[in-house]
Amino acid sequence: MLKNLKDALETKHVTYIQVSKLLNCRPATVSDKINGKTKFSFDEAFQIQGVFFPEYDIKYLFDPSNKEPQPV
Repeated sequence: MLKNLKDALETKHVTYIQVSKLLNCRPATVSDKINGKTKFSFDEAFQIQGVFFPEYDIKYLFDPSNKEPQPV
């Protein structure tokens, strides 16, 4: 599961529907990807980060290990 991404979505009140519209896919597909059933492509991750979370590091958002962010 991509806990960091899920937490960021909740914090900023971004819905799976909004992400699905950006990626041109079903909300269920977004859910599957966040929950680890399938993976986001690099392009998808880059789009999500750029549109919804420019203040977050892409590595942090899409890190499946859910580690705390490290200083850059």
